[in-house]
Amino acid sequence: MSLDIYAADEQHDHEIDLERWSNLARGALVDEGVRGLAEVSLIFADEPTIADLNQQFTGREGPTDVLSFPIDGEPGSSGRAPDAGGSGPGEPASTEIPQLIGDVVICPAVAARNAIEHEVTFESEVALLVVHGVLHLLGWDHALDEEAERMEARERELLARHYRASPS
Repeated sequence: MSLDIYAADEQHDHEIDLERWSNLARGALVDEGVRGLAEVSLIFADEPTIADLNQQFTGREGPTDVLSFPIDGEPGSSGRAPDAGGSGPGEPASTEIPQLIGDVVICPAVAARNAIEHEVTFESEVALLVVHGVLHLLGWDHALDEEAERMEARERELLARHYRASPS
């Protein structure tokens, strides 16, 4: 099994432990049943970047704390038309194509402000955003109250299992 988390820190407001947050994302994915070859990107972005993404993909103004971009559906046929017989002459069809699950983009600057408002540590807020983003990639939603309660309960379970606050 190879569950790859590609993590990148593309901001300079807060120090980010990419390995720690990658491990948390991996734990949540495994607990949610992701198996085999799979890839997720975990990107920590600055406020202008996430504000641009928020506007472009949700139509909302300003920066937000987390955005998830699931890659829906099965990959299309890459074979030749009309027979879709493979990717080219002499190349056997690969059975080891990773499942591209999607991207989670987190803004640490917004997370830091939210941590103060929620009366939690910055790390605890980032941990919640990592798990929240991963669940969105896997189809969880919170548009309805019932869905929100289910999602929040699952977030608490995953955090209890995979997140330990750093000693002060």
